[in-house]
Amino acid sequence: MSIDYLLHESSAGYAIFAVAIQADTIGSRLKEVRDKAQKLDTFGKMVSIVTFAPFQGASQALQNINDVSEGIASNYLKTVIETSLPKSSKKSVVLAVADKNLASNIKEFFPYIDCETPETSEVAGDLLRGVRQHSEKLLKQLQEGDVSRAQLGLGHAYSRAKVKFSVQKNDNHVIQAIATLDHLDKAVNTFAMRVREWYSWHFPELIKLVSDNITYARLVMFIGDKKSLNDSKLHDLAALVNDDESIATAIIEASKVSMGRDISESDMEHVASFAQRTVKLAECRSLISNYLSRKMGVVAPNLATLIGDSVAARLISKAGSLQNLCKFPASTVQILGAEKALFRALKTKGKTPKYGLIYNSSFISKAGARNKGRISRFLANKCSIASRIDNFSTAPSTKFGEALRSQVEERIQFYAEGATPTKNEVAMKDAMDKVLAETAMDVDPTAGAASDEEMDDQVADGVTSQATEQKMRKEKSKKEKKKDKSGDAMDVDMAVRKKEKKEKKRKTEDGEDAGEKKKKKKSKA
Repeated sequence: MSIDYLLHESSAGYAIFAVAIQADTIGSRLKEVRDKAQKLDTFGKMVSIVTFAPFQGASQALQNINDVSEGIASNYLKTVIETSLPKSSKKSVVLAVADKNLASNIKEFFPYIDCETPETSEVAGDLLRGVRQHSEKLLKQLQEGDVSRAQLGLGHAYSRAKVKFSVQKNDNHVIQAIATLDHLDKAVNTFAMRVREWYSWHFPELIKLVSDNITYARLVMFIGDKKSLNDSKLHDLAALVNDDESIATAIIEASKVSMGRDISESDMEHVASFAQRTVKLAECRSLISNYLSRKMGVVAPNLATLIGDSVAARLISKAGSLQNLCKFPASTVQILGAEKALFRALKTKGKTPKYGLIYNSSFISKAGARNKGRISRFLANKCSIASRIDNFSTAPSTKFGEALRSQVEERIQFYAEGATPTKNEVAMKDAMDKVLAETAMDVDPTAGAASDEEMDDQVADGVTSQATEQKMRKEKSKKEKKKDKSGDAMDVDMAVRKKEKKEKKRKTEDGEDAGEKKKKKKSKA
C-alpha cells in the first residue's frame, strides 16, 4: 500500500508531509535505498510540506504530548488533520503515523483515512525516520536551534509532570527503603559477628552470657578492658542488659576468672570504635524501619495491614511500583519472588511453587501443612484486592485491610476447625460503611450544628418516605398479581370455551354423518 501523507508530531507542533515519490518497497532493506533517507538532497525530493501547525505555548505543547503518549488524538490534532487532508468517499487516504495507538484513534474519528505504522509497513517507518532526522531543515518556518530548544523545554516539563504525579504516595521511597534495609541487615550482622570474634580473644566468656549482637557491641564499648570491670559498675552494666542484675553480676564474675588474653590500649580503642560503628549502623537500621512503617501507612495502608510492612514493601519492590502490583492477577502475586523455581519447574515439567514472597507472611506459618497452598491462594487474592484499593483510593485508610486480614484468619480457622467464615460481600460492605463514616467525620466535623428538631424532622421524613415507598411497591405488586390472576382466569375461560365449541362442532359433524348413513340405507332398501 502506497503512503500518501506523513504525520510528524514534534515538540514544536504538528506537521503533515505529502509523499511525492513513493519509496521502493521491494528493495527497502538494501543499503543503497536506506542511504537515500540519510541525505537531505535526495529525501527532500521524496516529501513536501503540506501543513505545519506550531503550538501556541508550553502548556499547549505539554497537553498535546501527554495525549500523544496515551494514544489520544487531541482536538488540535483533529483540526490539523481535517483541514490538511482531502476528503473522498471513493478513495481512502493513507497516512503514516509513528504510534500505533494514536493511529487507531485517528482511524476512529476519520473513517476515510487508512493509517500505516512502522509495525505494519517498513516504508512508513523509513519515511517517518527521514522526516524526524531532517525536520529542522524541512520546516522552513523554523530557525536553526528552535526544535532542540523546544525539545529541551518540553522534555523537562513532561518529566517534571510525571515525577510530580503524587508526592505523598510516591512508592519509589518504599522501594529504596526496603532495599536499604536488606543491605543494612547484612552489614549489621557482618559487623556484629566481626566484633564478637575480635573481642572474644580478650573476653571469650561474654559470648555465652549475651546473645544479642547489638547488646554485645554496647557492652564492648562500656567494658573496654575486662580488668577495669568491678562491682561499682553493676548498676550501669545492668542498664545495658535490660536491668537484669543476674546477668550483670555473671559478667563481673566471669571477668575476674576470664581465660582471655590481655589487650593493649590502642587495640582496645579500635575494637571499641568498630563496636560503636556497629551500634550506629543498627540505630540507622531502626530509623529506616520506622520510616518504612510510616511510609507504608501512606502509600499502601491496606496492604501493609494485611501482610505487614516488610512483605508488602517487598511485593511493591518486586513489581516495580504499586501501580504495577495492582495490575497483576492474584496468581502472579502468589508466586511473585519465586520466578527461578517457577521456570525450573516449567522446564523440568515438575510441580510449580505454591508461594513466593508471601511465604514470609505469618498466615502461611499458621496454616497446616495440607492447607498452605490454599491459604497462599486466598492470601494472594486478598493482597491483589488490597493493592488495588490502595492504588486508586485518594484518602489512606486501613479499614479494608483490617477486614481482609480478619477474612484470612477466619479462613484459617475454617480449614482447621470448620468454622463458617464471613462472606466477602458482608465484610466489604462493613468496611465501606466504616470508611464512609470516617470520611463524613473528616469532611464535616460540625455536622451537629443543626438543631435536634431539624434532624428529627429529617429522620421522620426519611422514615415516612421510605414507608410510603414500600407501601406503594406492595400495592403495585398486589395489582400485578391480580392482573396475572385475572389474566390466568381469562385464559382458562377461553380454553374452556374453545373446548366446548370443538365438542359442539364434533357432535354436529357426527350427527350429519349419521343422517347421511340413514339416507343411504333407505335408498338401498
